[in-house]
Amino acid sequence: MSDIKNQILKANQSYADGFGDKADLPMPPGRKFAILTCIDARLDPAQFAGLTEGDAHVFRNAGGRATDDAIRSLVVSHKMLGTREWFVIHHTDCGMEYFDDATIAGLLKTSLKTATYDGKLWRNQDSGGGSTEAQFVRWLSISDPEAAVVEDVQRIRNHPLVSPEVRIYGFLFDVKTGQLIEIEEASEAGQARSD
Repeated sequence: MSDIKNQILKANQSYADGFGDKADLPMPPGRKFAILTCIDARLDPAQFAGLTEGDAHVFRNAGGRATDDAIRSLVVSHKMLGTREWFVIHHTDCGMEYFDDATIAGLLKTSLKTATYDGKLWRNQDSGGGSTEAQFVRWLSISDPEAAVVEDVQRIRNHPLVSPEVRIYGFLFDVKTGQLIEIEEASEAGQARSD
């Protein structure tokens, strides 16, 4: 068993030992909102949004992008579990800013192992064992962080399965200060249709 697996199991046992009345939390999020954000390990939605268990739904993917699966989850969050406000939160210094579709497809074509980045170029450490399947994926890399937030909020707002009553806000999380910076154009685009 790996050291990380042992650490996680030990931490989980400690958490489970003090679980207490959390077993009685209802399924719908108590504060009736959801967050779509990035997988970046520097972002802790529970900390930056003041969440505890049972407060909100949090969906994460690379870049915090409004993918079909993210929208699927948001629609379930509203339709089946009652969320009324959604926050799209990208962040500064996102790894998705450092490559484009052609770059990642080229890297994956020659190797599936972790690549390295020297501040200018991505490189594979070895070759062999790659796949051409990456050329068929839309990776949704980011060239303009604020524009990406606006694009994602607009995509969600205009999706035919998204209720016009849901309010959608757009933000950038600043990884140097911990602050949420509202992207006004995104939040304006995400206004509920009944507002």
